Amino acid sequence: MPAVVWKGFVSFGLVSFPVRVQAAARNKPVRFHMLHKKDLSRVKEVFFCREENKPLERDDIVKGFEVSKNEFVVVEQAELDKIAPTTAKVMDILQFVKAEEFDPVYLDKSYHMLPDGDVAKPYALLREAMEQRRQFAIAKVAMHNREHIVVLRPSDTEIMLHTLFFANEVQHVDVKISTPKFSAKETQLAAQLIDTLSAKFDPSKFEDEYQKNVEHLIEQKQNGEKVRAPGKVERPTRVVNILQALQKSLEANKVASKGETRSKGRKPKVA
Repeated sequence: MPAVVWKGFVSFGLVSFPVRVQAAARNKPVRFHMLHKKDLSRVKEVFFCREENKPLERDDIVKGFEVSKNEFVVVEQAELDKIAPTTAKVMDILQFVKAEEFDPVYLDKSYHMLPDGDVAKPYALLREAMEQRRQFAIAKVAMHNREHIVVLRPSDTEIMLHTLFFANEVQHVDVKISTPKFSAKETQLAAQLIDTLSAKFDPSKFEDEYQKNVEHLIEQKQNGEKVRAPGKVERPTRVVNILQALQKSLEANKVASKGETRSKGRKPKVA
């Protein structure tokens, strides 16, 4: 079960109810260790004092903020806990927004927000009201030594919480992309191509091919085999005739779809 990263109350007008927040996703990359090239022994990270020219233990280290050149203000964790805002314990809902008007570019990390204890009715009522009105809630909460703006959205029988980037953290590109004119035939073929690729979103169908190749490379080297490339990568050719390219793509997708249908419908042989 994912660890609880925050516990407190959600404040919704005069209504409040206890919740707990747990991580919903985490990266699972292939992790490499740093080794000494000479003997392949593990390398340890060492904190080093430049002034005394000697290594330090973790207990010898404190947090400091540089207020001017080489002048620091030391801050203790207990002091940070002391000045924590009310949102460290109470998540305040600030406003509701229409789901279709929310820009996903602001999404950062995802969490499950679950009712904490037996008082689940206010939680379920908020989820149901947002679901019916197709709205998300924008709230503030303090965790991990920082106050976050978050969005709450209904998902199945629970409420998902996503931390958001602040406006000054989102990179905007000052580029205007012109919109060329399309023929009715081009628009029709593009729509048909989209239809052939349309399906219900199923994350389990997708995998990290690069990570899979790295794992295979490690297996090859572990077995003393020669490292072989998984296959030749063909570079896409530049589209000269977009109408012709759309027609070819549509035909190729139809053939692939028929082959997949036949494969699914084929009955296994009985011995």
